[in-house]
Amino acid sequence: METTVPARLDALPWSAWHWRVVAALGVTWMLDGLEVTVVGSLGPMLERPETLGLTAAQVGWTGSAYVGGAVLGALYFGRLADRLGRKKLFLVTLSVYLAATLATALSWDFASFMLCRALTGFGIGGEYAAINSAIDELIPARVRGATSLAINGSFWVGAAAGAGLSLVLLDTGLVPVGLGWRLAFALGAVLAIAILIVRRHLPESPRWLLTHGFHAQAEAVVSAIEAEVGAKARVSESLSIRVRPPVTWGEIVRLLVSRYRARALLGFALMTSQAFLYNAIFFTYALVLTRFYGIADDRVGFYIFPFALGNVLGPLLLGRLYDTVGRRIMITASYAISGAGMLATGWAFSRGLLDAAGLAWCWSAIFFVASAAASSAYLTVSEVFPLEMRAVAISIFYAIGTGAGGFAAPALLGALIGTGSRDSVFLGYGLAAALMLTGALAEAILGVDAERKPLEAVARPLSCDQ
Repeated sequence: METTVPARLDALPWSAWHWRVVAALGVTWMLDGLEVTVVGSLGPMLERPETLGLTAAQVGWTGSAYVGGAVLGALYFGRLADRLGRKKLFLVTLSVYLAATLATALSWDFASFMLCRALTGFGIGGEYAAINSAIDELIPARVRGATSLAINGSFWVGAAAGAGLSLVLLDTGLVPVGLGWRLAFALGAVLAIAILIVRRHLPESPRWLLTHGFHAQAEAVVSAIEAEVGAKARVSESLSIRVRPPVTWGEIVRLLVSRYRARALLGFALMTSQAFLYNAIFFTYALVLTRFYGIADDRVGFYIFPFALGNVLGPLLLGRLYDTVGRRIMITASYAISGAGMLATGWAFSRGLLDAAGLAWCWSAIFFVASAAASSAYLTVSEVFPLEMRAVAISIFYAIGTGAGGFAAPALLGALIGTGSRDSVFLGYGLAAALMLTGALAEAILGVDAERKPLEAVARPLSCDQ
């Protein structure tokens, strides 16, 4: 079939409809940020006998369980998102998250808490594949980079909300300690219910519909969007698509090791390095504050705010440059600057040159850049592979990168912090810095200049192969 649907989607002016897509789908990162921050902020509190009585190492392992669940969820749901559609999956994955985070609020010991954290991660991991695919396929090419970075950066809006929530529930004395941490998780489920209602009204991706033979439905969706936006674009660019069987795992593996080998190596380098950096710092930040600076458990949330501020502002202020200056230059620079800053801050920490406030502002400055870098990793793996395998490609690289970088990081840093040695902790920080510098090198050599280009030009759909 010949279709102008992709060109019409890219030609749409920015509108309230696009804002609705961003709000309904972008909340995934807010939920992830909320979950991670709540556990990070509550980590020392969960060590108390009147809560769960966890050890520092067990707090680290619960972080790893969450990340491990996210890896499995991404792989499982990513495959289904390519076969069954984006909309079905972003409704199912949010429902899984909702049930699991509510169950977390009812956990009673280390084993049950760890299991619930893994299931919560399972839902969030599935969200990443379905949501990133849908966002890239619905947002116009000219602003795809800035929009994707801003949405990924919203993780830190959730992080700030989690920090504030921990302060309200733990610092005011209005809620008993044994109940406050449970309410923190239960409120995440309340937010998920509200978003689930909004998502039900979003359409299926027209691009996905085309490649599965639903040409009339794709045309109807785009026509409805144009009517709502109040603009019907006149485009001449058409795409020739033939319906083909669903891509198999064997075909996916063959494409990744042959036609897209360089892009696969790039995705692995970017995802692994940013995952290790973030999980190493954030999951154990509360432990560093309490162990090395003597910050009270219920005051940890205050130190999350400057950290979150840098992470939110980075993608918002730098995102436009990824569409104008270009992907390769900006991704290389952001990874390199993040790695160098990480190394310098880690050294200063090991020498005792930073107090708690100084460390918080150093992290804020570093992650102003690192947040844009991490967001660009998700952008890269979601736009450089064909539409028919986009969600599963996102899930594969999220799983490999996060499994290698994210799963090990909280447990490793938790163990290093447990030694009580600043020099030991610096070794973990130094490893994170080295990985970010490696990511910068990979982007400089293998980067794809995808800025302002239609997805079909960045990676030709398999349905277009003759």
